[in-house]
Amino acid sequence: MTNSRRFVLAGVMGWPIAHSRSPKIHNYWFAHYGIEGCYAPLPVEPGRLEAALRAMPALGFAGCNLTIPHKETALQFLDRVDESAARIGAVNCVVVEKKGELTGRNYDGYGFVASLREAAPNWRAESAPCVIIGAGGGARAIVDGLLEAGASEIRLINRTLARAETLAADFGPGVSAFAWDEREPGLAGAGLVVNATSQGMVGQPPLDLSLAELPRSALVADIVYAPLETPLLAAARRHGATPVDGLGMLLHQARPAFRDWTGVMPEVTPALRATIVATL
Repeated sequence: MTNSRRFVLAGVMGWPIAHSRSPKIHNYWFAHYGIEGCYAPLPVEPGRLEAALRAMPALGFAGCNLTIPHKETALQFLDRVDESAARIGAVNCVVVEKKGELTGRNYDGYGFVASLREAAPNWRAESAPCVIIGAGGGARAIVDGLLEAGASEIRLINRTLARAETLAADFGPGVSAFAWDEREPGLAGAGLVVNATSQGMVGQPPLDLSLAELPRSALVADIVYAPLETPLLAAARRHGATPVDGLGMLLHQARPAFRDWTGVMPEVTPALRATIVATL
């Protein structure tokens, strides 16, 4: 949708919200592309999400992003959701349509795959099995993104096997669940390993995973971006694999949202990345 508003107003709803880097990303693009607009942090308590979303058309908002704890809850308050958001069961972008209807979308899977392609332009999802550690919301988005990119085999490994089995069943053939004690044998022959848990984040223990069975040609990605190089990514570097940090996913998922609100598809540049790295 090309936004016809003279001044583009958008923001990110979450609780808490002060940690979000989204305002810096989108306001950087407003300035870079010469678009009159503002992107604001919007602290919205969980019980007030519906009222906040429904107020956007009257306040002149083009849309918003959603973060914890609103991504799943928002589904019930929107007029429509796209196929990806429905499959994932979560929304991270809301667009206010011309008549005030609210459309929910999810660009997390898109952002993840784009970050892989930025780090390794020759990577192909279908070339080797993909391994995902974790079975939460981040893992769901990544499974969806990888399947859309052509992945034919995805191995889900989670401490609670039942959660991985449920996620695998939701996405059907090609996605299988592995028990936690199978995590290292499960890396054999993989072309991609993703940590979709919070382990390795500042204040959290590192992910307990040896990469000995992983081919050195593989990519090792982490959705964590604080710190930028997690213990897993440092281990990948020592192993000879290609590390992919979590900041790329954050930056790339923002691109189609900005396009939806402004009509301009922005680029992730070294200057933007440096701007956000300086805040970490």
